Amino acid sequence: MFNAENTTIICIDLQEKLINMLKNGAIIKENSVKLMKAANILNINTIITEQYPKGLGDTTEDIKSIKNFLTIEKNTFSAYQTKEFQENFKKIENKNIIIFGIETHICVLQTVIDLIDEGYNVFILKDCSASRNEENHNVALELAKQKGASIITLEIALFNFLKSSKHQHFKEIQMLIK
Repeated sequence: MFNAENTTIICIDLQEKLINMLKNGAIIKENSVKLMKAANILNINTIITEQYPKGLGDTTEDIKSIKNFLTIEKNTFSAYQTKEFQENFKKIENKNIIIFGIETHICVLQTVIDLIDEGYNVFILKDCSASRNEENHNVALELAKQKGASIITLEIALFNFLKSSKHQHFKEIQMLIK
């Protein structure tokens, strides 16, 4: 499976205006912040995308304040269709991708499909992703699964990164989810 050294995390469009339109926006934001804090602690390669920030605003301050993660502006639904994303992403050279964000059935799904088509192993964080309509979210996860993506949760990802309670950052990561 994946580990901190062979994985890239992609955060798709966690912008305030998009989060605020979700019924479960507060939970998605809270889970996403936990993941991004863990990514910072474990030094995992991470890319953030922002869909048309002039109209939808920047990535939520809770995430931006964690670390100066690489942030790429996009207008395409699939992040992979943005030239700057591809250029930066290919420099990292990890085959395992953990992806999450808004909206599952649009930008997350289209990015997932492109990544799978390019040969990447993709893991979608179900509890860090959402759509305005829950049915769209669920159908997108099913389509991604049929295409070859694995559907996981935040805790599955975090404990998979750690592998053991003896990991040097175990207590820090455990504190994030308590």
